[in-house]
Amino acid sequence: MQRTLVLLKPDTVQRSLIGTLVSRFEQKGLKIAGLKMMNMTPALCDEHYSHMTSKPFYPAILSFMTCGPIVAIAIEGHDAVSVVRKMCGLTAESEWVSGTIRGDYARSIDNNLIHSSDSEETAKVEVARFFQDNELFTYTRSLNS
Repeated sequence: MQRTLVLLKPDTVQRSLIGTLVSRFEQKGLKIAGLKMMNMTPALCDEHYSHMTSKPFYPAILSFMTCGPIVAIAIEGHDAVSVVRKMCGLTAESEWVSGTIRGDYARSIDNNLIHSSDSEETAKVEVARFFQDNELFTYTRSLNS
């Protein structure tokens, strides 16, 4: 089993799409190992997007990601990083495909609803950034539900 991080960005919360997006992951057979709504602080945003802080567009990312609550989700499943990335869809608007989360719900590159870890190594770091060990759960999912 593999774990990955998903962040539902402020536009997801503002548009009341939390349940819709969580449901898509569950219907795919993935398990929710941790879930919490929180405010992203500027310091947490700087840490999470450290590879972008020197970019000219970073102030807009910082402003957006701290404008309202986000939902952090630790998702578990077979090849979870890859499966979740495919479900989210590509970041570039021109490459959004119907059937993906971004293709079905995103409105612009600035309001693309969701972040997901891009590798197993990154996922481990990102899950630990947003969840303490006691906030992550292991359980058996009934295949009959």
